[in-house]
Amino acid sequence: MKKNKILVILMSLIMAFIGFVAMFPLISLIVSSFRPSSDLMRNGITLFIPLESLSFSNYQHIFTQAGNYWTWYGNSLLISILVIVLSLFFSSMVGYALAVYHFKGRQLIFILVLLILMVPFEILMLPLYQLMTTLRLIDTYTAVILPMVVAPIAVFFFRQYALGLPKEIMEAARMDGCNEYGIFFKIMAPLMLPSFAAMAILQGLGSWNNFLWPLVVLRSNDMFTLPIGLATLLTPYGNNYDVLIVGSVMTVLPVIILFLFFQRYFISGLSVGGVKG
Repeated sequence: MKKNKILVILMSLIMAFIGFVAMFPLISLIVSSFRPSSDLMRNGITLFIPLESLSFSNYQHIFTQAGNYWTWYGNSLLISILVIVLSLFFSSMVGYALAVYHFKGRQLIFILVLLILMVPFEILMLPLYQLMTTLRLIDTYTAVILPMVVAPIAVFFFRQYALGLPKEIMEAARMDGCNEYGIFFKIMAPLMLPSFAAMAILQGLGSWNNFLWPLVVLRSNDMFTLPIGLATLLTPYGNNYDVLIVGSVMTVLPVIILFLFFQRYFISGLSVGGVKG
């Protein structure tokens, strides 16, 4: 009994140390956001700083003189929200259909989804860009959102999760006169809430941090997303650390809020969706 207690304490200390190491970059970033930009230029990002040098001037600057920062922030929020909503709506229906309905070409569609999962996005980027150019969608929110509306990883995940749904409920609903859309939206979708939560976090995180594709299709400064906008602050003529460091801290907040909102279902959604099949 005593040996088990010592082992638990030892494992807790090891996990706490690993957690601190994992959180160290974020802690360093938060602490550095309270330092003057001149100090950042001179000493870099570090935890070992005099307390008297800390101030809220950087945060005051970003809320009063940050230029286009909040425009970029709003663009990223809008795009991420639309990606989450549209991706969950369409990907869940596709994954659900592949799991519960038997139709000609069903396995072929699923194989194509798996094949697309194996192809790096950089290979698909050129034909997607040509498509956006043909549709005259360059420098629009639609060009950023459209390729993410039906995400292969989300389709695969929802299919795996839907395979474990009880088919008896569907049959009972059909006997009661419920149509297929009613079965999905009123009965099956509530049962899939853990999978929706897990995919909301993953899709939201992917959209929020997406840099390459928005960089390719967006042109005007007012349309930039937050990762692109922050990257423009790094120039050969000087770096605006007042906005860059504090802006990076503010960038983390929506991700934390999203995870806290859906954490109740996140682990169960990933574990159940990953073992069905």
